[in-house]
Amino acid sequence: MNVISPTNIAASLSEFWSPRVIGEVDDAFIKVAKLHGSLTWHSHDEEDELFLVLKGHLRIELEGRAVELSEGEMFIVPKGVRHNPVAEQECQVMLIERKSTLHTGDVVVEKTRSLAEQLRPV
Repeated sequence: MNVISPTNIAASLSEFWSPRVIGEVDDAFIKVAKLHGSLTWHSHDEEDELFLVLKGHLRIELEGRAVELSEGEMFIVPKGVRHNPVAEQECQVMLIERKSTLHTGDVVVEKTRSLAEQLRPV
């Protein structure tokens, strides 16, 4: 039971698109990540996904529209909705996802990270 700073931990990450687990709440992981560029179009059939921008700006492309998030803003991608996170400049985010959520959902690309990779110490 320690006080942690998601912003400081996210800032310390050296890899883009490599979420790291920083805590757990019941059946959900709290993660932070540093983003730059585009991830990939994907969905999570059974899980919602919460994005909270800690620093920078994030665009979440959805089929038919896009959501723009600035620092301190959050958006929940509902289960089953195809989406693609895009950060034109470096961006830091906090994610809240069920423990069963796969990083890139229904697709595997070079940026896909396993749960073991996400659980590595920061």
